Amino acid sequence: MYSIREQVLREVVLRLTNAVAPVPVLRMPVAPVTREASPALLVFAEGDGIAANANGVMDRALTLRLVAIARDDNAFDTADQLIVEAHRALLIDSNLGGLCLGMTQLDCEWDVEDADNTAVAIPARFEIRYRTLSNDLTQTG
Repeated sequence: MYSIREQVLREVVLRLTNAVAPVPVLRMPVAPVTREASPALLVFAEGDGIAANANGVMDRALTLRLVAIARDDNAFDTADQLIVEAHRALLIDSNLGGLCLGMTQLDCEWDVEDADNTAVAIPARFEIRYRTLSNDLTQTG
């Protein structure tokens, strides 16, 4: 059985994949996205902290960073549309069908890299609150 954290991450990737298809969704890629692989939506787990611990239950906060990458004549529009679709897919059901307590967007940035003929990256961070048993990461609390 997967941890609740892993179940949340898999559900996020599934929802994003369905929302932005045929654009690829890459979970924690280790190599840079090539021009040929653009546009793409990247998913990074930045951290997972304990928000509260009482009565055998742990409330946790998972921070995700999504990065929309585009390198075309309409790179700003393409990257923005990917973030719009990702935001909609995640927050239309912010408890992921009961898997988590809730989700909120934390922030969003813009990054332009002209060394690659205007590569645009728009990172958006989300916090996902979920609960596990203190002694079992695979069980919701």
